[in-house]
Formats: sequence, structure tokens, C-alpha cells
Amino acid sequence: MIYIIKGFIMKFSLVVDNIKCAGCASHITDKIMAMGNIISINVDIETGQVSGEMSEDILDKIKVTLTGLGYPKAGTQEGLEALGSKAKSFVSCAVGKMNK
Repeated sequence: MIYIIKGFIMKFSLVVDNIKCAGCASHITDKIMAMGNIISINVDIETGQVSGEMSEDILDKIKVTLTGLGYPKAGTQEGLEALGSKAKSFVSCAVGKMNK
């Protein structure tokens, strides 16, 4: 995770599990931007990296939102918990594809 404070703009970068396609990226982008205090967001499908800039320290809220969508921080879940996140990510992916 990268966390840089420049004036009032903070950058963040997280690598998450289960990003598979543009539908996933679209839904992640929509949900994170809707949180407010987000200046920009970028989702790299190949690396699973979610990065961006925020005007207020809401990194913990971003992590909770991503986990709720089925995209937990890489390596933080195992077993049934990881399986549950995969299932959530399939739904999130479908929603992202429909909203595109």
C-alpha cells in the first residue's frame, strides 16, 4: 500500500483479489467514486491494483467497500471467506457489465 500526503491530496494503492474484467473495474470505480472525497481512481485488471487520489483519509472505508464488493486486499482471506468473496465478486462483475 502506498500512502502519500501532498498538501490535501492523498494517494493510495491497493492490490486486491478477484478482479477479472472491465465489468469488475467499472463496478469498483462506480462504488469508490460514489463514496465522496475521491479525486481519481484507476483499476488495473491485470495486476489487481486499485489506486487513486483522495481529498480526505478514507482508506479504511475504501478497503471495507472493496471487501464488501468481493475484492479484498490480496492475501487477506482464505478458505470459505475467500470463496465467499469470489462469489460476491461475480455478482459485482455482472452489475458492472450491466451498468457499462
